[in-house]
Amino acid sequence: MSPRWERLEHNWVYGGLLAAPVLVVLLFAIGHEWAVWQVCAWLALPVYMLHQYEEHDGDRFRLFVNDALCDGREALSWLDVWVINVVFVWFLLAITTTLAFRVDPDFALVGAYLLLINGVAHVGMVAALRRSNPGVWTGVLLFIPLGAATIWALRDAGAASALGHTLACATVVALHAGIVVRARLRLRSESARDA
Repeated sequence: MSPRWERLEHNWVYGGLLAAPVLVVLLFAIGHEWAVWQVCAWLALPVYMLHQYEEHDGDRFRLFVNDALCDGREALSWLDVWVINVVFVWFLLAITTTLAFRVDPDFALVGAYLLLINGVAHVGMVAALRRSNPGVWTGVLLFIPLGAATIWALRDAGAASALGHTLACATVVALHAGIVVRARLRLRSESARDA
């Protein structure tokens, strides 16, 4: 692996921290009169980037998962964290927000459920482990309110279908399940090597 790629893989979170306020400013710079659901959908990505900074600065979340949930074994690698957060958050939200604006507002539900389910998962970890975790504060203070606000704004605009809710929720649950499966397969592979 090249040193340049390694730096990108290890420091991606700081790009998001810098991009988040730029995306918020662009919301106002565009000068278009948007519906409330569109503003909420647009804010999902910069809000997620702020959450990622709380969660991943100093490799906090990866170390937390590996230490607190996996007895110090590496269930999540640097590459796993990069793929999850850049590909399955940044690009997913960019694509679904674009589709929500141009094709069907139902696509905004992906961002809403991504925020809600992740926020609830952070709270669930606090309850299960009886300790805080990296990302819980933005999960509670930003994710849950913005996710709920997006769903309510779409409902008030008559812009979200039952099928859209089902597919968006199922997509986000499948993504989270995929992360768990990936981590378990990595641990199983590590155990097999050690045996």
